[in-house]
Amino acid sequence: MRAAAAMVFVALAIAASLARAQSGNNLEVIHHPNYDKSVFMPFSPAIKVKSGKLLWLAGGTALPVYHDHPHKREQVLQYLSNDLEAQVRRTMDGIMETLKAANASPKDVVHVFIFRTRPRMGDIGKASAIVNSYFAPYNHKPATTNMAVLELGEPEQLVEIQVVAVVDN
Repeated sequence: MRAAAAMVFVALAIAASLARAQSGNNLEVIHHPNYDKSVFMPFSPAIKVKSGKLLWLAGGTALPVYHDHPHKREQVLQYLSNDLEAQVRRTMDGIMETLKAANASPKDVVHVFIFRTRPRMGDIGKASAIVNSYFAPYNHKPATTNMAVLELGEPEQLVEIQVVAVVDN
């Protein structure tokens, strides 16, 4: 009987720690009353900011964070291949560098805005899967907006991603 009670206690402690791991200490994930946990959602419907300071990241692209403006043609062609998934990965790598520079981590991200051009069937899923892979190790799903737009800064640019995070310092 004690072993069963101990197992229940351990299971409850693990569940509570996983619930806390869902977001940074400054954030609270909000779900609707009819939330069905059996349905997979790649994002949270809302995140409440409990404390901290807002960190707004500029829209990131597959170009390096620091690059020449106006863009040099050879730079554009080097980084903006006609490959959505490659551009999303390179963009998210730059975003992770910026978060780190601000003493933030993916678990501090409140909202991700994904802007895609030249949409094709399945692109939203491909882009979302890659973006989500950067948050999965933190068991965190930021609120997300994923939309197709007519064009971005360069004709070769397939994606731009903007992030908002909450940090302590």
